[in-house]
Amino acid sequence: MLKGFREFITRGNVVDLATAVVIGTAFTTVVTALVESVLMPLISALVGYQDFDNFAVVEVNGQAIQFGVLLTALVNFLLIAAAVYYVVIAPMKRVVEARERRAKKAPKAPAEEENITLLKEIRDQLKAQTEVTNPAYLASLAEAQRQAEEQAAAETAQGPRRHPVLGKAKDVVWGKD
Repeated sequence: MLKGFREFITRGNVVDLATAVVIGTAFTTVVTALVESVLMPLISALVGYQDFDNFAVVEVNGQAIQFGVLLTALVNFLLIAAAVYYVVIAPMKRVVEARERRAKKAPKAPAEEENITLLKEIRDQLKAQTEVTNPAYLASLAEAQRQAEEQAAAETAQGPRRHPVLGKAKDVVWGKD
């Protein structure tokens, strides 16, 4: 049971998820500080309110309905979304676009891998080296070529080859047997 749990925990996707949660939590403090310490004071300087909690309060049967709390939450959401977009998304988008432009300008990869090219070169060098240093190899190549030529000439002089079974069947049909 512990072995299974250990395998589950050490899987790459679980570790990646845990890392993302930790980084997300740390980034939340950065975004919160940006919104609460920079953006909200700027808005309150422009509007005159620190927050909108007391803005648009309506009383119905003695109960206070605070539309300003919803407005504050919406403004905070928009400010956080804008901060994330302009601090994370927009710069990453530019980085990705620059990487794609560089990839388009980069020379295309060779048709085959470098290892295969090197192996072919080694093969060709060994073949050339064997032909130069081993006269018996050259003689065997010439002999094999001569035999192939003789066999081809003999087959053309002989005419078409007869299949023994088919030839016998033809002889029986034509009354030659």
